[in-house]
Formats: sequence, C-alpha cells, structure tokens
Amino acid sequence: MSQRIGEQRSPGFWPLAIVFTLFVLFLYGPMITIFILSFQGPEGGLTFPLRGVSLHWFHKLAEGLGTVDIGAAFRRSLALGAVVMGFTVVLSVLAGLAFRKKLAGSNALFFVTVASLIMPSIIISLGIGLQFRLIDTGLKSVLTAMDATTLLEGYGTALGLFSSALGAHLTWTLPFGLLIMFAVFNRFNPAYEEAARDLGATPWQTFRHVVLPLIGPSIVGIGMFGFTLSWDEIARTSQAIGDVNTLPLELQGLTSTVTTPSIYALGTVTTVVSLLVMAVAVGTAALLRRRAVRPR
Repeated sequence: MSQRIGEQRSPGFWPLAIVFTLFVLFLYGPMITIFILSFQGPEGGLTFPLRGVSLHWFHKLAEGLGTVDIGAAFRRSLALGAVVMGFTVVLSVLAGLAFRKKLAGSNALFFVTVASLIMPSIIISLGIGLQFRLIDTGLKSVLTAMDATTLLEGYGTALGLFSSALGAHLTWTLPFGLLIMFAVFNRFNPAYEEAARDLGATPWQTFRHVVLPLIGPSIVGIGMFGFTLSWDEIARTSQAIGDVNTLPLELQGLTSTVTTPSIYALGTVTTVVSLLVMAVAVGTAALLRRRAVRPR
C-alpha cells in the first residue's frame, strides 16, 4: 500500500509553517484588531482591553463624525468606484482585443501604459492636478476674452470627482486590467472563433457568443480590481479631487481628530464593502466558468 501524503513531513515543514502563520497574522492581524475594537461598548477606547460589546460606535458613525459628512463621502466613493470599474473593464477588453493584432509601436504603447505602476502615486496626482488647473486658467482666460461674465462667475474648477479624480484612478486601475487581458488573450485559442465564423457567425456574434463567455470570469476579476483599487485609493486622489473628498481621504483626516472607536467602526464598514465586492466577483466568476463548460 502506497504511503499517504502527509504521514511524514520533511524537517523543514514546521519552520516554514510557523513563518507562514506569522506572515498571515502580520497581514490580517491589524484588520482583525480593528474589527474587534469597533464592537466595543460606550466606554470603549482605542486600545485593548475590550470594554463591553455593542453596536454603539456604529450608531455614532451613522449620526456623523463632527463636521464630516461620512454618508456623502461614502456615496462619492461608491459612485467613483463604480464608474472606474466600468471604464476599466471596457477599456481593458478593447485594448486586449486590439493588441491581438500587430500594431505599429505596440510595444512602446504597452510600456507607456503600464509605466504609471512604477511612477510615484503622489507625482501622478500632482501632475493631473496641475493639468486641470491649467485648463481652469485657459477656460477663464477664454471666458474673460469673450466677456462671458455670467459663465465666468458660475465657473468653479475642472477638478472634480468624475473628471480629474476619475483620470487619476484610471492611471492606477487600467494597467492591471490590461495585464490581465493580455494574459487571457495570450492563451486564448482562436480555433473557437474560426469555428464560429465557419458556421456563418458575424464578428459581433462571434464575440458575444464565443469570446465573451470564455473571458467572462477574467472580466469579472478586472471589475473587482477596478473597484477595490479605486475604493481605497488616497495618494492619487489627494491632489486631483478638487473641493470634495472621497471616503479614504476623509478617513485619513479623521485619524488625527477622532479619538473614539467610531473610527474603527468606519474602517470595519469600508472593509466589509471591499469583502462583499470580492465575494460577489468570485461568485460571479465561478458561475460564468460553470456556464462556459456546461454542455449544450
């Protein structure tokens, strides 16, 4: 009878197991700690020991934290994350389809696209903010020359949630989406498309009924990356957001002014949203994968 796997472990197994356990604790320990401390009672503080168990600080969070409108910041981050997710998915899929063909200068275009991953985030944010301020200056000069007083008085800034901030977030999410799509199409078998064309399918029908179901799980993954990367982005947003703040920026500001577990409650809520998005993405990808291999 063959020896069962795992009956005898190599001498190096337990040291590696201990190192791995310590790594997992280091990685998830802070999140678990914040999660536990957010459920303290009214007398709770920012450190252990835990003083009671309740939802008190979540109720305080719902009431607002001083002058900060957490609800508005939460909605802004959700809206921006959803738009970033949509743009990331669409542009990544289109770019992946385009790069399947030979393009002049494709290598240079690829490296320019992914270069933002190695650029300091704050530099990108400053650059985008400067560009939009130059746009503001140019538009105000044009309106002044046209003597459009009403428009000039009503004009604020081109910086905003769905302009400069959207562009800043896309410089972070698009390279990840492109890399995923390039990897997917690199191992995609074109024989499926050839068979569909031989059966009389149009290019759109081939894409919709053949290509899209096969790459569907990867598209879901790109959407998850797009939303989660946008959801907690701070550095690229800080100089490119304009007059409003996203939830991560508000959270960063509150860390120096809020001294109650309500800040932990806010961290727990944001973490739960990220986990829900990942759970939905994983479930959807699994469902699409099963449908793709289901016999018809």
